[in-house]
Order: sequence, then C-alpha cells, then structure tokens
Amino acid sequence: MVKLTKIYTRSGDDGSTALADGTRRAKHDARIAAYGAVDETNAALGMARLHTKQQPTLDAVLARLQNDLFDLGADLATPDTEDFEPLRVTPQQVARLETEI
Repeated sequence: MVKLTKIYTRSGDDGSTALADGTRRAKHDARIAAYGAVDETNAALGMARLHTKQQPTLDAVLARLQNDLFDLGADLATPDTEDFEPLRVTPQQVARLETEI
C-alpha cells in the first residue's frame, strides 16, 4: 500500500483552480461547481453499474451516459479560445439523453 503523508502543489491555495487551458477560476465559480456535480453524477453511475452487469441493456445505457458525462465535464473544464478548441457536447448527445431516460 502506498502511504501519502505529504502532498504539495507548490503553488499554495489562493482559492482558485486551473481550467484545461491553464486559465484560473475561483473555486466557487459556477463552472467549477458544474463540473464537480458532473463528476459526482458520473461516480454515482459507476457505482450503479456495479449492479447492472446482469442487465446488459441497462448497463449499456449507463455506459453511454457516463461517456457523455465525461465529454460534458471536459467541455465545462475547457473554455473556448483561439489557441484551444474544446470538445463540445453535441445536440445528438442531448437528444439521446432525452430518449433513453
């Protein structure tokens, strides 16, 4: 077992966190809260999938939802700039979500 006694970021905690392109946002920023909520939802789906192995149709739906949530989290963590083109959630992903749930 690995024992982690000290973990340092070497930048201190100034109340901000970095987005995928390196820009900083306050930890209480709505964007940060949104992708935190998406991550928590994705983790809950992962726990649910532990119990759906005997239901392959349901498990496949949950797997697709997890994949879409990973895309959404990446989308939220990546602002659109000239130098950095993010992945964007597509209308097809949203439509699939509406029909599968």
